[in-house]
Amino acid sequence: MEKKKVLSGVQSTGRLTLGNYFGAINNWVEMQEEYDCYYMIANLHSLTVRNDPETLKNNTKKIIALYLAAGLDPQKNTLFIQSQVKEHAELSWILNCYTYMGELSRMTQFKDKSEKHTDNINAGLFTYPVLMAADILLYQADYVPVGVDQMQHLEITRDIAERFNKLYGKTFVIPEVYLGKVSSKIMGLQDPTAKMSKSATNLNDVIFLEDEPDLILKKFKKAVTDSENKVQYNPENKPGVSNLMQIYSSATGSTLKEIEKEFEGSGYGDFKTKVAEAVISKLEPIQNKYNDLLNNQGYLEEIYTRGAEKARELASKTLKDVKERIGIL
Repeated sequence: MEKKKVLSGVQSTGRLTLGNYFGAINNWVEMQEEYDCYYMIANLHSLTVRNDPETLKNNTKKIIALYLAAGLDPQKNTLFIQSQVKEHAELSWILNCYTYMGELSRMTQFKDKSEKHTDNINAGLFTYPVLMAADILLYQADYVPVGVDQMQHLEITRDIAERFNKLYGKTFVIPEVYLGKVSSKIMGLQDPTAKMSKSATNLNDVIFLEDEPDLILKKFKKAVTDSENKVQYNPENKPGVSNLMQIYSSATGSTLKEIEKEFEGSGYGDFKTKVAEAVISKLEPIQNKYNDLLNNQGYLEEIYTRGAEKARELASKTLKDVKERIGIL
């Protein structure tokens, strides 16, 4: 029986965070046994903001290394760099012609990013969801694991695919959101009401996967809590403590109820230290393997080159079918 296909990826801007790991990559590792998974580094999406060229190249390689270090098996997954599969850009242009301005203008991420980058409100920001649709539809993905902030993009992908299929016959699989294990949504340590972001300006707000143990401990000790000094899960009234509990749960596998019982009567100081120690322990083997991989650039290049070749096998078939249906020679 043919496995269902999954497509996902992360941008190559900034360093990966604890949120990227617990919210996405850790779950991808579990999915690789059951699904035919395509995981990319979305470096074309990264161009909507200004990047230092060398930093962008280095980040792209680092993410490949972190994918592997976190447990993604290149024999079981297709790991590739988006820009190395030219079909992404080509299908994106075609799908632009089947996407309405009104649909794109309703995308909340465009509004949010435009407010953050007022000096660079470019067309790429506006058409970003179309490139994302091309990413997904090229591989005939059955499932896409996305966070709440990307749900709108999956919805417009489905709309574009259904519109195209109605005009030209069944061409694209209509993707569904992946509803497997619930992903952990990790919030900022200084602002626990907002998602932990790799673009955070306050570095104490975010744990990067490359952070040294001493720095991780330091950041957790500075994490925002409240004056109650009680370890209890209540996201609305105790967002800081609840976020730390979620992180501890993700690192140890303990349930929230078990965590409340474990730290009953403990103060926040002890709790923060234990959370930091759990995260350090979880990241240590990943960091060790990651550092080894960075010292083997030839192997990394072999992985992403082979991944791009495999990705293009499927992507080129989809694009060829699309072109034939719309009359492109």
